[in-house]
Amino acid sequence: MREAQKILASGVKVMDPTRLDVRGKLIHGPDLALDVNVILSGAVTVGSKVSIGPNTCISDTTIGSGVSILSGCVIDGAIIEDDVVVGPNARLRPGTVLRNRSKIGNFVEVKNSVIGAGSKANHLAYIGDATIGEGCNIGAGTIFCNYDGVNKHHTTLGDRVFVGSNCVLIAPVSLGDDVFVAAGSSVSKSVPAQNLAVGRS
Repeated sequence: MREAQKILASGVKVMDPTRLDVRGKLIHGPDLALDVNVILSGAVTVGSKVSIGPNTCISDTTIGSGVSILSGCVIDGAIIEDDVVVGPNARLRPGTVLRNRSKIGNFVEVKNSVIGAGSKANHLAYIGDATIGEGCNIGAGTIFCNYDGVNKHHTTLGDRVFVGSNCVLIAPVSLGDDVFVAAGSSVSKSVPAQNLAVGRS
């Protein structure tokens, strides 16, 4: 309660101070809004004009300005740049970097990956050990198959890559700029720039 009162006194909008749990240190800019049942752990740094939705857990994370964290998100060890939207019900694991204007939607998990500026994974995807360029689209049901049972492998996407729904990218694999992956494809070989990849069985 003492921490909640300090945060209120610093100008943060707290929907219900009795349902805010601060277990570490919060550094923030102006116009921060915290909804109910937010848990902040470790070192959390937040820019200006940020809203954090209800039932969200954030630990050891840096958040830029103009960011919206929607309800039910779990964020640990991430870097979130400006004007990003996360959630609802998204999970960001350690090593995640979301560049400006990117979007991670509902039921998307990201681990040890860089999501380029303006890129989006709107729903139902797993992105692990990947570098994704700018302006990419990751379709619903897509997974980055990064683990072969022994080692983790990396996937690289160039700029403006479109991955259709229900695809599997089997690492290590690289997709060049402007590649289009048809829905339902399993991709295990690298694809040069400006090519269409179709791999169905």
